[in-house]
Amino acid sequence: MSPRKRTDPGALPPPVTPERHAALHGPLLAWYDRNKRDLPWRRTRDPYAIWLSEVMLQQTQVATVIPYWERFLARFPTVKALAAAPLDDVLSGWKGLGYYTRARNLHRAAQEVVERFGGKFPATAEELITLPGFGRYTAGAVASIAFGEPAPIVDGNVARVLSRLFEVEGLPGDRDREATLWALATALVQGERPGDFNQALMEHGATTCRPESPLCLLCPVRDGCFAYRKGRVDELPPAKVRAAPRKLFLALAVWPHAGTLLFARRADKGLFGGLWELPAVEVEEETSEADATQRLSTTLGAALTLEGTLDSVRRQLTHRDLTLRLLRVSGGPRPTHSTAFQELRWCTPQEAEALGMSTAMQRALDAALGHGVMASEAPVAPAKKAPGRGRKATER
Repeated sequence: MSPRKRTDPGALPPPVTPERHAALHGPLLAWYDRNKRDLPWRRTRDPYAIWLSEVMLQQTQVATVIPYWERFLARFPTVKALAAAPLDDVLSGWKGLGYYTRARNLHRAAQEVVERFGGKFPATAEELITLPGFGRYTAGAVASIAFGEPAPIVDGNVARVLSRLFEVEGLPGDRDREATLWALATALVQGERPGDFNQALMEHGATTCRPESPLCLLCPVRDGCFAYRKGRVDELPPAKVRAAPRKLFLALAVWPHAGTLLFARRADKGLFGGLWELPAVEVEEETSEADATQRLSTTLGAALTLEGTLDSVRRQLTHRDLTLRLLRVSGGPRPTHSTAFQELRWCTPQEAEALGMSTAMQRALDAALGHGVMASEAPVAPAKKAPGRGRKATER
């Protein structure tokens, strides 16, 4: 479908009149009652469980979230239990979900709920948004679904639905566009069952008003959809232009000693912030193994000897094309601290299972163990693989 220009590109969409509100609010609620998916967090009004689902669903598919949500709740059944747990336990329970800042903020917010609110979630979006990790969307979702406050939400699905219903122009992230969408969401959520209405908007965007091949013939409000009337459904919203992932190369020290390996915990900020790993330094694609080993020596404050290259593991992250180069090393005195890391720890592979570790680093550890580094501490022959040609997978 060829793009069309509006006669007045700067014009705002019409206001939500009472008639327009009635034509959208009721039909979407009725559609939701008939068609909503049976998701476990929709069977509860516990704000803790609802909040957990909303955080996990950020950047992660529903099918992936369900078993994580169930296991996490079993491990930390209340906000007080989460607040009292060590951060390492929380990160371990999050392992595999990615975007670990979410888990750290989850832990901090739980502690503030206990400290500031006596372990009970505040019931308004205005108070919820003061907690770590609570943006406008998350605060509105918890306040409306758990407490029935008519608080608006705008996520990707809701933005797409509103953009088409009201023919809202602008690229995702545009300030005027976002303000318009939030104003529309605020007006539409007023009325009965605000939590269900917000979920109806999200569900409609996820299952019917989809990014591609939207099911307009099944839409309960298509007669009131401006984009549908004008044949612009495929144009709105316009696709966000994404930058190509940046290539990132890390050299990892695989240092076995007496049945243990050396692990390091990263600083809280940055890639894999606060997580455990085989100690790593950033290198360039052309960096030699000898130079990479020297950088690791400097970072760890220990004299390392390169014994061989074990493998290269590739992971495709959202914004990075990551290559992990595993270097088998040995050394003299074993370091117990480093200014480059929060903490160093010598662990058996079994003990490492309890550490909060990213999927990428877990794959690197699996590759190292697959090369038998724990079976013998004798030097290994250098691998013949060129850097960057190891295993490849996708991480969300």
